[in-house]
Amino acid sequence: MKSIKKLSLILALSGAILFSAFKASEDYFEISKNLDIFSSVYKEINVSYVDEVEPGSLIKSAIDAMLKSLDPYTNFYSEAQSEDYRYQLTGEYGGVGATIKQIGEFIVVDEPYEGYPAQIADLRAGDKIIEVDGKSTKGKTSDDMTNLLKGSAGTDITLKIDRPGVGILSKSFKRAKIKVNNVPYFGMINEKTGYIKLSGFTPDAGQEVQDALKKLKSSNKSINSVILDLRGNGGGLLHEAVNVVNTFVKKGELVVKTIGRDIENNRTYSTLNQPEDLEIMLAVLIDNGSASASEIVSGSIQDLDRGILIGQKSFGKGLVQSSRILTYNTQMKLTTSKYYIPSGRCIQKLDYTHKKNGKAEAIADSLKHNYFTKNRRSVRDGEGVTPDILTDELVYSKITKSLLSKNIIFDYTNLYRNTTESVLSSKMIKFDDNDFKKFITFIEGKDYNYSTETEDALDKFKKQATKENYFNELKSEYDILQNKLKSNKNNDLSKYKNEILQILEEEIAERYYFEKGKIEASFDSDIEIKKAIEIFENPQRYTEILSGK
Repeated sequence: MKSIKKLSLILALSGAILFSAFKASEDYFEISKNLDIFSSVYKEINVSYVDEVEPGSLIKSAIDAMLKSLDPYTNFYSEAQSEDYRYQLTGEYGGVGATIKQIGEFIVVDEPYEGYPAQIADLRAGDKIIEVDGKSTKGKTSDDMTNLLKGSAGTDITLKIDRPGVGILSKSFKRAKIKVNNVPYFGMINEKTGYIKLSGFTPDAGQEVQDALKKLKSSNKSINSVILDLRGNGGGLLHEAVNVVNTFVKKGELVVKTIGRDIENNRTYSTLNQPEDLEIMLAVLIDNGSASASEIVSGSIQDLDRGILIGQKSFGKGLVQSSRILTYNTQMKLTTSKYYIPSGRCIQKLDYTHKKNGKAEAIADSLKHNYFTKNRRSVRDGEGVTPDILTDELVYSKITKSLLSKNIIFDYTNLYRNTTESVLSSKMIKFDDNDFKKFITFIEGKDYNYSTETEDALDKFKKQATKENYFNELKSEYDILQNKLKSNKNNDLSKYKNEILQILEEEIAERYYFEKGKIEASFDSDIEIKKAIEIFENPQRYTEILSGK
């Protein structure tokens, strides 16, 4: 009987080995066959296509199309793109330290980074760059200008700019190594509540959060709560997410597991260091722009019941990418695994494996499962991270969107900065009716036309009625509605005055005090911050949320 069992086991193992060998052989044949087909197609195009082709560009297009069939996060980087990819990973580059954008035929400075060459040389938002090192920039794209502005630290650069309200200026300075901070701001909202803005997960993100909390505690003895703001944070390095969690969670706590097809990608990540604070009340702010590493942090804080989550449901990216160095200084970013946070859930929202008509769809509700936090609160997989306290997404009115998209608010605040020497501190900037009247005067004659949803619906009605030959009979009623809409639309500036004033205050604060100023100016109107403070002021409510009551 033992011999029979032994023989059965040997046959089973042999069958498995033979199947694996056959499968490997079959895969190898398919790969070899399709590479041969691809090579033949490429050869025919290169030799016989009617127009001249660029071999490198052709191959790049083929690679990009192949990777696009997988997911949006698996990407190939040519030798020319490697520097941009390195910046994504490290947050470092050589340049002037400013963001730019295109307006008309020229590139303008969007925001100089505080403490870097552009700001030190007094470049300001709205400055139109008309020459770089004596060469005209007219017609240059944002990518063109980025390449001109970037360069090795210590190299010279001269810009000729046209400043609104001032005129032509020349700025000469040296480029520097730019390292964008993961924590652009931390400070106190009131005497008891601290605030930390985390905008990225490049190297040292965890240390920056820990240092920020340590400084807040050392300089404010009455602090008992802190807000960690992850809104709009698209993620970054996984191990830095673990380090951020470690600021608030004890050593040795499981934060995330990664599981992939290759067993080498199956890893467990736990906190490695002593935390900065295990007791301080914590609120994490998230929205639909919070993705990947932000979701590891927020999801882990929720699963471990270490703090409350406030805002909107997160993006839902539960996929992990790894870097691969390829030949000829090329690289790729490859999705190698999915991650699972402490409760065991994966927050990936879209299914890229089973696409329909080439498009990934949300994971069906029937395939989602319930999991439990440390305190047995119910959470779900397959849909991002759902906050404990849901708030409405901030949606601007049509007129405000138009004023922003057509750079009218941008132009006004730039002119304000160039014609007003100083303002109060960012927390003290308050615009009143007189300030609003000045803004109204500024926008007179400017194009900020927009269509409301009602106007769009009315236009759609007109087209359908015309198509069905009813419009002539309805034209008088249509004209009455259109005139009423126009009359109501003229009142939109007054109707949305407070919304516009708030944006003006934040933009003005940014012109004088940079990103820190803009953040501070937003405190009074920030719904999620207000909600967090409300809960902090009622510690019993905070405890009840974490206990699931």
